[in-house]
Amino acid sequence: MLRQAQQPATATDHAWAVAASVLDPEVPVLTIEDLGVLRAVDVDGDRATVTITPTYSGCPAMDAIRDDLVLALTAEGFARVDVRLVLAPAWTTDWMTDAGRRKLREYGIAPPTGRRAVTGPVPLRLSVRCPRCGSLDTRELARFGSTSCKALYECRACLEPFDHFKAH
Repeated sequence: MLRQAQQPATATDHAWAVAASVLDPEVPVLTIEDLGVLRAVDVDGDRATVTITPTYSGCPAMDAIRDDLVLALTAEGFARVDVRLVLAPAWTTDWMTDAGRRKLREYGIAPPTGRRAVTGPVPLRLSVRCPRCGSLDTRELARFGSTSCKALYECRACLEPFDHFKAH
């Protein structure tokens, strides 16, 4: 359950706000809340327990995110911080916030358009809009870009390469 940004009213709200501000180390314009990786925050006295779901199992950013969560919450007075990594349900790009998609576009990364529903005998691939010029005349150069979560594309209109955050 994602919470709206507002003035924290309880210790749990405060812990959520702190955790939600942690940046994704691979795409530093996104918070883990923007990305949909932050799943839950529970507080019991001076202990905060944060639940996160990786974008894919084996994502190397999870160690850095865990460390950043511990540092951020400890700095806010939580004596004990536990970070739980849960794999089910599996993360999906549908969990990304609209603000996160906008931030990706502004950063020059084409955001995912949602889950791909492949039905019928011939799967169709939709065009990826260039985040720089908005053209749909793009092509995939490599299935994996700067991270496993992204593919490398080229815009045929402005000739600029760009990452596309793959739909999961």
